Amino acid sequence: MSDTKKFETLAIRTQADRSQHREHSVPIYMTSSFVFDDAEQARALFADEYAGNIYTRFSNPNSTEFIDKMCLLEGAEDGFATASGMSAVFSSMAPFLQSGDHIIVCKSVFGSSLQITTQLFPKWGIEYSFADINQPETWEQLFKPKTKMFMAETPSNPSLDLIDLEKLSQLCKQHGVLLNIDNCFATPYLQQPIAWGADIVTHSATKFIDGQGRAIGGVILGSKALIEKVRFFCRHTGPAMSPFNAWILSKSLETLAVRMDRHTSNALTLAEYLERHPEVESVKYPFLNSHPQVSLAKKQMKAGGGIVTFLVKGGVDRGRRFLNATEMASHTANLGDSRTIVTHPASTTHSKLTDEDRESVGILPGLIRVSVGLEHIDDIIHEIALALEKSK
Repeated sequence: MSDTKKFETLAIRTQADRSQHREHSVPIYMTSSFVFDDAEQARALFADEYAGNIYTRFSNPNSTEFIDKMCLLEGAEDGFATASGMSAVFSSMAPFLQSGDHIIVCKSVFGSSLQITTQLFPKWGIEYSFADINQPETWEQLFKPKTKMFMAETPSNPSLDLIDLEKLSQLCKQHGVLLNIDNCFATPYLQQPIAWGADIVTHSATKFIDGQGRAIGGVILGSKALIEKVRFFCRHTGPAMSPFNAWILSKSLETLAVRMDRHTSNALTLAEYLERHPEVESVKYPFLNSHPQVSLAKKQMKAGGGIVTFLVKGGVDRGRRFLNATEMASHTANLGDSRTIVTHPASTTHSKLTDEDRESVGILPGLIRVSVGLEHIDDIIHEIALALEKSK
């Protein structure tokens, strides 16, 4: 499929080769291995003399189709699909690090990404430094001779702070350091970090890419040279995506654009409503005029995304009462679903951080994260308004 086609067309019309059965929709290739025509083909495939399927831990037509779509949508040369978003995050870092190396990690990345950095890497002799997302003027001093990678997420989870991708990529290139961007919140429909200079892009496909809370998965994207190292690492450590999940996620990409249009429209309307609500101290959404980085958001994002955060008056106790007062909204740890989800990050997704660390990345005790769903916006606003009233 020519990459001159528009986003929506690429997401729908990029497909695995049709089989002899002439199917219109790509089937699920639920097989652990693939048959060789003869001994010479088996030898050549294992010698990497040409591409082909050997074993589903290595590749599978369903995961290949999903990867091909994601490469076209993100503007990447190659990719590898993993069993979860966190396996993608880990597998996007580990192949490029060894004992004695140093990595810079934005302190505002997802909680489990922080745990890998602070709890696992030191066991293997890998040093780290934290970058403050709100103090980019301090990043230059973090680079060391052994720095191999800068890992960041934009917009951040859940504080919705932004990183200037163009400036950060220029800084990393000056130091010969790989820039690895978690693009989970924006999806390739709203933001394409490679176009701004990122070397590697990671996704938790579990979120907006799936969009209905059904399948776990992740994907790592980048140049052929970088993904060759990722593929070697994953081939021998085994975090491969299942054919069934790859099939679901590839199908989900067909509707990503129309879903994100509704997510962002609903989210902006909800954010504007919350700004006017007397029981809300503050609201964060990238495309709100009150967001301190709104001009940057509009530079590198197509729209503001499907996540809204707000600080409810009354602190952590009020926040918990708010969650307990919801009726329609789901109270779960996921996000990016067709159904609106409310979360209290301080006591759940980021509970392993200290109070000081949470506060430093904008996760205050009364902060509520709303993953705004695809329900009618009137019903979403009614739900949030009712919970705010009942939780007084």
